[in-house]
Amino acid sequence: MARVSTSLGAIGFVERGQGADAPILFLHGVGSDKSVWNAQIDHFGRSRRAVAFDFPGYAESDPVADGCTRDEIAEMFVAAMDALAIDRAHVCGLSLGGVMAIAIYHAAPARCASLVIANSFAAHPQGQAIYDRSVELSQTSGMRAIAEQRAPILLANSTPAEVRDDVIETMASIDPAAYRLAARAVWLAGQRDRAAAISVPTLILVGSEDPVTPPALSRELAELVPGARYVELAGASHLSNLDQSEQFNRAVERFLSEAEQVAG
Repeated sequence: MARVSTSLGAIGFVERGQGADAPILFLHGVGSDKSVWNAQIDHFGRSRRAVAFDFPGYAESDPVADGCTRDEIAEMFVAAMDALAIDRAHVCGLSLGGVMAIAIYHAAPARCASLVIANSFAAHPQGQAIYDRSVELSQTSGMRAIAEQRAPILLANSTPAEVRDDVIETMASIDPAAYRLAARAVWLAGQRDRAAAISVPTLILVGSEDPVTPPALSRELAELVPGARYVELAGASHLSNLDQSEQFNRAVERFLSEAEQVAG
C-alpha cells in the first residue's frame, strides 16, 4: 500500500516508470479507483513516470469531512504531487477525474504541462438529478446494487466479462460516504469559466457510445477550451480507457508527443 500525506489526509497512489519527460498523472471516476488505470500505468510507465491517485475515501486514501469541497480536494492532489516531487505533470482525468483536472489547473496552472479530459464536461445539464439519485441509491440500495446496475451503462457490450466483473467489485467496495462526496464533486460541477481560461495543450476524449457523458458534452468542453483537440473513440462507452484501451493510449501518446515537441 503506497500513500502520501497531505494536510487533509493521506492519498493512495500507484506509480511506475521514470524518464526525462514530464510525468503523467491519472485521476479516476466516481465509480472507480486508481486500479482502473492499470493498462495506462503499464503502457505509459515504459517511457515516463506514470502515477494514479485514489480520490479521498477511496481504496488507500483517507476519508475527508463531508463538507470538503472540490477545490480543497484539488489542493490535496497538488500537495500529493509535492510529496512525490512532481513539479509539473500531464494531468489525465476521466469523468470525475476530468472535472478534478480542471479544478487542479485552476488551483495550480503552472503544475500542469497539459490536460487530458476524458468522458467529462464543464457542466452536466442533468447533474443535479444524477447527484440526487446517486445519494438516494447509496443510502437505500447499497454499493453492490449500484455497481451491478451501473456496469452495463459504463462499459460497451463488447467489453470482456472479467473486466466487467472487476468494475463491479471495485465499485461495490467504495465507502458510500466517499461515493456521495465524489458524486457532489462531479455532478454539481459548473466550470465553464474555468475551462475557458485553460491555456495549456488540452485533449478532450470521449467514447462514441457514452450515455453518461455523451459526446455533445465533450464537444461543448472542447469549444470552451482554447485550442483544445477533440477525439472520439469508436465503440467506447463511459469507461473509454477500459473499453478501448489501445485507442485511448494511442490518442494520449500522440497528443503528449506533439505537446512536448511544441513545449520543447
